[in-house]
Amino acid sequence: MGELTATIHRRLSDAYDSLRTARDTGDDLLVDAQQAEIDDLRRTAADHGIDLPHCG
Repeated sequence: MGELTATIHRRLSDAYDSLRTARDTGDDLLVDAQQAEIDDLRRTAADHGIDLPHCG
């Protein structure tokens, strides 16, 4: 696994964890921020041909 792929996977994992916590605590601003981070990371992965699982 290349460095970019590993970094995207790690950051996505962190963002999904944070998104779950934000939803659990009702922090709507953080939910929006984490969803935007996830969308950006998935877009970057697609731009570089990195396959990602469809998870959340």
